[in-house]
Amino acid sequence: MAPFDVRIEGSQPVLLSNGNPGARGAGFAEWHDPWPKPSYLFALVAGDLVAHSDTFTTMSGREVVLNVWVRPGDLDKCAYAMDALKRSMRWDETEYGREYDLDQFNIVAVDDFNMGAMENKGLNIFNSRYVLASPDTATDADYARIESIIAHEYFHNWTGNRITCRDWFQLCLKEGLTVFRDQQFSADMRGDAIQRIADVQQLRARQFREDAGPLAHPVRPESYVEINNFYTATVYEKGAEVIRMLRHLVGADGYRRALDLYFDRHDGQACTIEDWLAVFEDATGRDLTAFARWYSQAGTPVVTMDEAFADGALTVTLRQTTRPTPGQPDKAPQVIPLAWGVLHPDGREVQATQLAVMEGETLVLRSSGHDARPVVSMLRGFSAPVILRREGRMADRLVLLAHDTDPFTRWEAGRELARETVTRAIVDRAEPDSGYLSALNRVVADDTLDPAFRALMLGLPDEDDLAATLHGADIVPDPLAIRSARETLILAGARRMESDLARLFDTMAVPGPYSPDAADAGRRALRAAALSRLSRLDGGARARRMFAEADNMTETVAALSALIRIGQGAAELGVFRDRWSSDRLVIDKWFAMQVADAPGETAPQVAAMLAARDDFDWKNPNRFRSVFGALAANHAGFHASDGAGYALMADWIVRLDPVNPQTAARMTTAFETWRRYDADRRQMAGDALRRIAGTADLSRDTTEMVTRMLA
Repeated sequence: MAPFDVRIEGSQPVLLSNGNPGARGAGFAEWHDPWPKPSYLFALVAGDLVAHSDTFTTMSGREVVLNVWVRPGDLDKCAYAMDALKRSMRWDETEYGREYDLDQFNIVAVDDFNMGAMENKGLNIFNSRYVLASPDTATDADYARIESIIAHEYFHNWTGNRITCRDWFQLCLKEGLTVFRDQQFSADMRGDAIQRIADVQQLRARQFREDAGPLAHPVRPESYVEINNFYTATVYEKGAEVIRMLRHLVGADGYRRALDLYFDRHDGQACTIEDWLAVFEDATGRDLTAFARWYSQAGTPVVTMDEAFADGALTVTLRQTTRPTPGQPDKAPQVIPLAWGVLHPDGREVQATQLAVMEGETLVLRSSGHDARPVVSMLRGFSAPVILRREGRMADRLVLLAHDTDPFTRWEAGRELARETVTRAIVDRAEPDSGYLSALNRVVADDTLDPAFRALMLGLPDEDDLAATLHGADIVPDPLAIRSARETLILAGARRMESDLARLFDTMAVPGPYSPDAADAGRRALRAAALSRLSRLDGGARARRMFAEADNMTETVAALSALIRIGQGAAELGVFRDRWSSDRLVIDKWFAMQVADAPGETAPQVAAMLAARDDFDWKNPNRFRSVFGALAANHAGFHASDGAGYALMADWIVRLDPVNPQTAARMTTAFETWRRYDADRRQMAGDALRRIAGTADLSRDTTEMVTRMLA
């Protein structure tokens, strides 16, 4: 680590580097960064750029110049990114006591950037997708991602830059902590319950999947060939969950004392996980020897829960196991904080949330004084990154769905019921349970609940989640059967809730000018969820009307996606393309929607058609992901029974690898669950992977990934 003095000479009008600006003149600019940093945080930018500028006054009264640098023509789309930056700076002062330490903070947005962003000291480099936004061109989800990623990169100023990692094996030290901090920030901006559920959805979709397959690795990897392949959900999202568990164990006050000590003790140093855990032990007196196993042991613990009730006393027995992962056949018990409560069968909460800590293979909990068999609400707030399996009655889940005071476990009860419904439909050809649909209807129709929460309640587990559920029950998942059963459940719910969905579609319309704030976004989310289901009943009439009348991209995309999912929308896709043909980020959405929402097994054909277009700039990472990232996300399409999804993906990974090995390697993760399917699909997916692996001069990045998947 060292201070940097930089002199840039060139003909470009804008010459930027890290730190504070120094002397400048015709054809040169000098920069001085007084804070020691490792070389990976150095950056230099030269180009024809324009700045959206503002200032921020720190808590000690210093004025900081803020700039968001973009291409000419994009200046009108920078205001929200600037606002998110200023809110991030204030939040870090308030919540962590961390003040910005330079005279200037610069953000540069570029189109051809593989990652979301990079926290180079005082000069953050961003993919333009995570900076540029206007109501016409960005959805509510885009605004939320911009807010989160701007915050994440800014928070790295202290957790990653001022204190950095000693070596790449400590990557989770900066990334897990900074993800946790940006999750806290987003929870304060958008609501704790909504953000927590969103975080869990992301964790399960990406990290649980990673932990269950050939790419499983510890939060602190033991080895690597190419470090780019370890910017993973395990390092980031699971790393954040480990820190969240630490906070549960030591409490909010203990966490703040430990963080204050961390900043005081290690400012200006390159540190290790051991340094990080030591500050918690020193600040709180808690022995974290066993807890440290979360950093070294791969895999997602499965916690099974059994209940017994007699003479007014409830006994809950929990057992944990972790399946073998590559290179780690034997697993030790993890330290697992379990937040739990108890409800009466009539829905009253009879035991508020308590924290129990599981330190061995088994934990027994007791609750007494009940006049009827109570209902256990376990893993409140998703207090640990585990899979909870309970042999509970459907009646218990219906009580939790209707009455639980914890938003996460209430939402989770609905998800469990949906998983059970789809599983029974596939295995036993059972119809959707009317009790579940009625209970869900009551929640969705309850106008005392947050619209954003009700929108989440309407959402079903995605097809990959359902495939994982079936695989976990030793049932070979059939992607098309999963799609059919899920669609049947959506249709049954739409019929049961039609009148309430129609009312919500009308009443959740947001009057007045567009705002990306959480309240309005929640209303639009519920309206879109209602529309998606109503479109199965009205043939797309409401969606076509909404598309024609929409004055913001959120509702435009919601309407168009609803039409595509029911096999319609060709005319609207043409209108959309013609209107936005000159906006590269909006046209990325046009590409992505057609593949992601393609019905049946048609996604490979749609992707191939789009990839043949002249405006498919496959060398641009955003455009490539808009088609092939969407293909990977279309479960039935990617796993099409004829192998077309596997073959097309392999073709394009081989083509991309010499040009952009980092993106090619990441795209191979589409195959990471290939072994859980039937023999024919395993053969076709394996052939595709072997074809990639056998490509001459394949990059080190992609070679490492496919080798691990084939092992």
